Amino acid sequence: MTILVACTLANAQASPPQEDQALDQQLQSIAAAHHGKLAVYAHNLRTGQTASFSPDLPVKTASTIKLGILLDAAEQIRAGKAAFDEKLVLNHDNQVEGSGVLAQLTPPLPLTLGDTLTLMVILSDNTATNMAIDRLGLPHIDATLRAAGLNQTWLYKKVYVPASGPVPPDQPQFGLGKTTAREMASILERIAECRLALDGSAALPGDGPICGKLLHMLRNQQDRESLPRYIESLDTSENGSAIGNKTGALNQVRNDVALISTKAGPVVIAAFTFDNADQRWTGDNEGEQTLAKIGKAVIDRWSPQGLDAQAFSWDNPLKSPPSQH
Repeated sequence: MTILVACTLANAQASPPQEDQALDQQLQSIAAAHHGKLAVYAHNLRTGQTASFSPDLPVKTASTIKLGILLDAAEQIRAGKAAFDEKLVLNHDNQVEGSGVLAQLTPPLPLTLGDTLTLMVILSDNTATNMAIDRLGLPHIDATLRAAGLNQTWLYKKVYVPASGPVPPDQPQFGLGKTTAREMASILERIAECRLALDGSAALPGDGPICGKLLHMLRNQQDRESLPRYIESLDTSENGSAIGNKTGALNQVRNDVALISTKAGPVVIAAFTFDNADQRWTGDNEGEQTLAKIGKAVIDRWSPQGLDAQAFSWDNPLKSPPSQH
């Protein structure tokens, strides 16, 4: 009898979060209407509810893999192996094309690690990303992802630089990086809940401010055309956003991973569109509009009263927000 009770408790504790079947059906309808493919995982951090569509399907990360770089930076800063204010220098070798501004500036240019991470997030600056990878070390970044329990999430190489050394056989298929919607969501969940101890141990006194700096970067994301499009209409540069997110895009790919502070609690959404028919680089791109529909469907379902930027402790997620005191 004792064994039976213990097994029953263990099974109850191991049971998956409650899946919102009605929201799943909405996601299925959005996927059916999209001219391409879709993978989504959404998690209400307050209620534990989840909703998903192909959440464990490996997908191209595009620039959302920069969340993995951000997590590793936090781990190295936490361990005293790096610092936000340490000095780096922009040089010509790391200047690459694509998104960002550093490729247009004149090297050598002094920056801090915090500067490069900020540019990597808010402008998806590829040159800043390569500077961060050089400083942190690509093997270390991937080792951090493994330690976080992510077996399908990989950073394969620097941006616009050929992969070097032995690479997994699927690297040509995925390019810069590989992930799943569920695993990429878990990175943002870890930052949102400030669970920087990868071994599950107690938080350190400095963990909250580290997470706060990362969330400040994500909250100042300049690309608001995807998940935030239909759910936030404020001038976020003046009022402070209720959303911290990281986007990623390729010709046939539009991705967005977001932490959204709602009146009903924080919500994380990781959404990936790929093999898209619409390859236009405009705000009307169908992939971006599909992501926007996903964001609206999730928030309308879980927080019909809308967003509340003040309901989440962006500066230190280990502290209760002012409205909670």
